[in-house]
Amino acid sequence: MDIAAYMAEVGQQARQAASAIARSSTATRNQALLATAEALDDARAELVEANRRDLENGRSNGLEPAMLDRLELTPARIDAMIEGLRQVAGLADPIGAITDMAYRPSGIQVGKMRVPLGVIGIIYESRPNVTVEAASLCLKSGNATILRGGSEAIHSNQAIAACLIAGLKQAGLPETSVQVIRTTDRAAVGELITMPEFVDVIVPRGGKGLIERISRDARVPVIKHLDGVCHVYIDAHADPEKALKVAVNAKTQRYGTCNTMETLLVDREIAGDILPLLAGTFREHDVELRGCDASRSIVPDMVAATEDDWYEEYLGPILAVRVVDGLDGAIDHINRYSSQHTDSIITENYTRARRFITEVDSSSVMVNASTRFADGFEYGLGAEIGISTDKIHARGPVGLEGLTSQKYVVFGDGHIRT
Repeated sequence: MDIAAYMAEVGQQARQAASAIARSSTATRNQALLATAEALDDARAELVEANRRDLENGRSNGLEPAMLDRLELTPARIDAMIEGLRQVAGLADPIGAITDMAYRPSGIQVGKMRVPLGVIGIIYESRPNVTVEAASLCLKSGNATILRGGSEAIHSNQAIAACLIAGLKQAGLPETSVQVIRTTDRAAVGELITMPEFVDVIVPRGGKGLIERISRDARVPVIKHLDGVCHVYIDAHADPEKALKVAVNAKTQRYGTCNTMETLLVDREIAGDILPLLAGTFREHDVELRGCDASRSIVPDMVAATEDDWYEEYLGPILAVRVVDGLDGAIDHINRYSSQHTDSIITENYTRARRFITEVDSSSVMVNASTRFADGFEYGLGAEIGISTDKIHARGPVGLEGLTSQKYVVFGDGHIRT
């Protein structure tokens, strides 16, 4: 296959389809989503068979158990894909909404209208259910999309693509509104991220290495976050019971997510009282603690932390622990080492909470809540296509609105500028 020619054709088709999708009604796009849900339900046997081939290949190629787990399409995961499509169909459509309409002294009215971004390229690894999640959000928000999944899921993704095409056809939308790349050649990624004439934005979902490569090489704007070095700071004015509950949940509710706490900060004033309680609870969860000198003087069996630990996204049962000098020390540490994803303070002091949310420069900043809430569904977005730690366009969980832009609209009645 001539990869450059193939990707150029995909890009041209996506650009043409984007115009049709942008013009389509909410009802038509919802029809496509619901028809895709039905197609998935009818194609369960085909999905399982395609997934079996991917799993067999994965085992033969030595894929790690965690990767095989993410790759597998269980009946429950197929159910979740179907339910996800129905939920997205039920979300409010942001396209065409006009806000901030106001009269100017000249007599004209000026406002802003929500519009699709155009063509969205999404690059992801392993999990075939991302194919449905990403396609549904792009379709609902009036965008065409090009999906490039991992080579380990090629058969599963193509089986899902057939269902997406069936749903689009039933709704009378172009089949090329959603295209799943058919080749496993990595050169396809290089082409996709360097086609600004066809692609308006790239969303990478995967490991840090993948996202770094795309951010470095792309000639198309990228919505991304590299890693999730999330912090919980227990202030001297914290409720100890609340602090224990939130900190343990932030770390142990699920280890392998980008919104899991990786560093725990404790005010020196209360460290002697609360650190032993925290350490005991984390031991029950088999979490390895890596502490600073002050932490280890209180809990001697902690592993000595190195400078690298403050930057580390463990994605596993390891936690860095540091004693800091009050709120100033916590804010300084977070703004130095945080990946600007999600950081939380536990305190009963309103003034300190306000300072924390004002001065910590992250995409989500929380008070008395677990970092695990940094999620599009939990934020009321219905679903998310990913998390952005960028500061331009979209920041934090990216839902339907994050897949749109705004343009100014002006209404007059024969007005001229003098």
